[in-house]
Amino acid sequence: MPESSASLYVGELDPSVNEATLFEVFSSIGQVTSIRVCRDAVTKRSLGYAYVNFQFTKDAEVAMEQLNYSLIKNRPCRIMWSQRDPSKRRDGSANIFIKNLDPAIDNKALHDTFSAFGKILSCKVATDEFGNSKGFGFVHYENDEAARNAIESVNGMLLNNNEVYVAYHISRKDRESKFESMKANFTNVYVKNIEPETSDEDFNKLFNAFGTITSISLERNPDGNLKGFGFVNFENHQDALKAVESLNNKEFHGKTLYVGRAQKKRERVDELKKQHEQSRLEKITKYQGVNLFIKNIDDNISDDQLRSEFAVFGTITSSRIMVDEKGKSKGFGFVCFSSPEEASKAVSEMNQKMVWGKPLYVALAQRKDVRRAQLSQQIEARNRVRMQQAAVAAGANAGGLNNQFIPPMFYGQGAPQQFLGRGPFVASPGPNTQLVLPQGIPPPPPQQTQWARAVPNGQPIPMYNLPPNNGNNGGSPFNDFNQNQPNPQMPNHQAILNNYPLDQQKRFLGEELYAKVISTGKVQNDEEAAGKITGMILDLDNKEIVQILENDDIFKSHFEEALAAYQDFKKSNENSNIQN
Repeated sequence: MPESSASLYVGELDPSVNEATLFEVFSSIGQVTSIRVCRDAVTKRSLGYAYVNFQFTKDAEVAMEQLNYSLIKNRPCRIMWSQRDPSKRRDGSANIFIKNLDPAIDNKALHDTFSAFGKILSCKVATDEFGNSKGFGFVHYENDEAARNAIESVNGMLLNNNEVYVAYHISRKDRESKFESMKANFTNVYVKNIEPETSDEDFNKLFNAFGTITSISLERNPDGNLKGFGFVNFENHQDALKAVESLNNKEFHGKTLYVGRAQKKRERVDELKKQHEQSRLEKITKYQGVNLFIKNIDDNISDDQLRSEFAVFGTITSSRIMVDEKGKSKGFGFVCFSSPEEASKAVSEMNQKMVWGKPLYVALAQRKDVRRAQLSQQIEARNRVRMQQAAVAAGANAGGLNNQFIPPMFYGQGAPQQFLGRGPFVASPGPNTQLVLPQGIPPPPPQQTQWARAVPNGQPIPMYNLPPNNGNNGGSPFNDFNQNQPNPQMPNHQAILNNYPLDQQKRFLGEELYAKVISTGKVQNDEEAAGKITGMILDLDNKEIVQILENDDIFKSHFEEALAAYQDFKKSNENSNIQN
C-alpha cells in the first residue's frame, strides 16, 4: 500500500457515533490526522459511516488488522481501505459474489472464511432494514488470483451445512443486459389452468409436437394432486416460441390454457408492482378533484340518503358510507361527482351544514401519503410559529409590555385537514376579529404570513393560532403536558371562542385539542390515534372542552380515558381480523 494511502473507510456505525468517539478508538493505534463522520446534508444525522486518516500507512494497516469488526457502541464496525477513485471502486475484476449463506454468517465470519485465499479489501453480508442477513454477500480481493482461488476452492462447498454458490460478481448493468437477452431467447415455458385430471402422458403429448423437450413437469401437492400448472423446457427458442403462439388460450381437456414465457419471481413481482402503480395512478387521475370525503355523518343515514343530500349539486357517479364488519356506519363516507366544478360547489355549500342534527365536514378526498405530508408540514409550521411567538414575547417582556395583548398569527401549509386521524383542524377567524397590534410592536413582515390553499369559493382559509403566553413556559400558549402545573397566564379560550361564529367554534377547539394531544408524546407511533382521540373529546360541550384545554389535570383524565377506549377498539378490530 503506498505511503499516501493512509485513509480508512469505517462503516456499520451506530448513528450516535461521532468524531470524538472514533478518535478515542483509533488514536490508540497511531497518529490520526483527521476524522470525518458523513452526515445527511439536511438533517445532519450520521449516515452510518466515516473516514479516518492516519499519518502513516503502517498505522492504518494495524488498525485494519486489530479493529476490523470490533465493537463500537455495541456494533461491529466494518473497516476497509478508502478508495477515492470511482473507477477502481467499480472495478469488479477481483470481486466475488457468494449466495445461499447461512443466516448465522456475519461480516466477520465471511471475512475469516475467505481471508485464507488472499488480502481482502472489503467484505460484506447483505442485510435487510432490521439487520438480518439476506443470504448473500460480497468479497473484494486485492488481486484477481485470490478471487479465482476462492471461487475454485469454495464454490459448491458446505458452509454451516449450506451448499454455497461462489462466482465473479456481475455488475447490475451486465446482469440486466444478460437478462434482456435471455428474455428474447427464452426456452422455458410456463403453463397454467391445467385440468386436475390431466396425466403426464397427455401433457407430454401436447407439447412434443413442437420440438425437442429437455425437461417437462406437472407441479403436484404433497398428496399427489395437480396444482394446476407446470413447466416445459425446449431445446431451442424457436420451438418454445411456436408452442406459446399455438397453445396460449387454447382449450385443453375442457379448460382454456395459459402458455407463456416462464418468469423469475423478481420479474413477476416487478410486473405486478408496475401494474399496481399504473392502476393507482389511473384512479388518482380519474377521481382527482371530483371525489369528496364527508365525515361526522349521523349513524342512521344510508347511502341513498347521503346521495340525495348532494344530488342538487350535479351528477353523482358513486356514493358510499363506510361501514364496519357488522355493517354499522363508521360516520364517514365518499361522494363522487362527474366534474370538479360540481364537487367544488358541493364543498362550498355543504361543509358545516347541519344534516340530521350534525354539522358535516366536507372536503376533497386526499391520498394517505398526501395527508401525511401535509400533517408533517403543518407540525413544522406550528413549531416555527411558536418559536416566533416566543421571540416576540421575549421582546415584549424586555420592552415593558408584559400586560399587553399579542395578536394571533395566521399560518398554514396545504389543504385543510380532516380530523379523526386526518390531521389538525383549520379554523377561520370570526367576523368581529380584528388584528390590532399593541403600541410599540411593529407589524410582522409579509413573509411571516402563510395561507392555506383557497377553498372552492376562492377564499383562502387561514389557520388560526392563539397568542403567545408571556409567562415562564417559553412562550407556549399551553403548559407542556408532562409538567402538569397550573399557569396563571393561560389564555382565556372562552373569550377567544366568542369571536367565532357557532359553526366555526368546533374547528377552533379541535385544532387546539389536536395540538395538546400530540404534545403528550403518547400517540406518535399511531397516525390515526391523535385524530380519533381528538374526535372523542370534541363530542363534549364547548364549555367543557374549554375547561379541558385550560386545566392539565382535567385534560389528562379525559385523554387517558379516550386513549384507553381507542386502544380497546383497536384490539377488538385486530382480534376480529384474526378470527376472520
